[in-house]
Amino acid sequence: MFAVTILGNNSAIPTLTRHPTAQIVTCNDQLLLVDCGEGTQIQMAKYGIRRSKLRYIFISHLHGDHYFGLIGLLNTLSLMGRTEPLSVYAPPELEQIIQLQLDCSATVLKFELSFVPLQPGYSGLILEDRELQVRCFPTQHRISCFGFSFEWRKRKRKLLPDQARAYEIPAAYYSKLQDGADYQRKDGSIVKNDWVTLPPPAGKRYVYCADTIYDTGLLPWLQGADMIYHETTYLHDLQERAAERYHSTSVQAASLAAAAGAGKLLIGHFSSKYAELQPFLDESRPVFAHTEIAEEGVTYLI
Repeated sequence: MFAVTILGNNSAIPTLTRHPTAQIVTCNDQLLLVDCGEGTQIQMAKYGIRRSKLRYIFISHLHGDHYFGLIGLLNTLSLMGRTEPLSVYAPPELEQIIQLQLDCSATVLKFELSFVPLQPGYSGLILEDRELQVRCFPTQHRISCFGFSFEWRKRKRKLLPDQARAYEIPAAYYSKLQDGADYQRKDGSIVKNDWVTLPPPAGKRYVYCADTIYDTGLLPWLQGADMIYHETTYLHDLQERAAERYHSTSVQAASLAAAAGAGKLLIGHFSSKYAELQPFLDESRPVFAHTEIAEEGVTYLI
């Protein structure tokens, strides 16, 4: 399973019905948290997210609506007896911020917490774990900020059982065939792997664009993605305000998704000035038809 669950879809100020940015990316049996705004752990409990499955945390930048919920979540994990290590990928200053909070409260976490610093302007591979690859890339915001590309690749090849039996390959060897191995028969001849298997299916890719001004320079990262999340803080009539504050509008996000040939666009990070979100869809869908509101509590399959 490869999916994203929305925990928060609002920008800086939470409302009674919308929370600051946070998402859970599910990759089979492991969970990855992307940003951790205020109240994230409450949203996780509300929507039945198994905190014990959390493996990695990615923080896009150090504006509070993207990380103010982190210290509370870490403390709760420790109180619940977590012992498994946890890695946080974030701008380097976050390690000092979290350590200061822990020191001031005389708190010692019961698990190993490691920080992987994302240096300003860096782009490239930051994590490779089993079937998952994660890359980061800079976005254009008021402070150093990153987007993340999550690629899930099924690495096992597809076995052709009839072909394998025809070459008298024992069933006990099938798992090695799926891993790409050739087979040597008793007479010494080699059965090539591609005679009895097919390549694994194409991978899936989810790209998370954190806070950013409208920037066509992001297109190489968005190109061909199965699903994109892009901020749409404002409706398009406020595009000048969006630019001044290094944010984007509904139409701008949809334009990028269309230019990238994406499969689906999720929009979020809405300004609290908007009570209703339907106008964001009304503006986005004529530009890119496969647009959805990133609704809190909803899981979107990638």
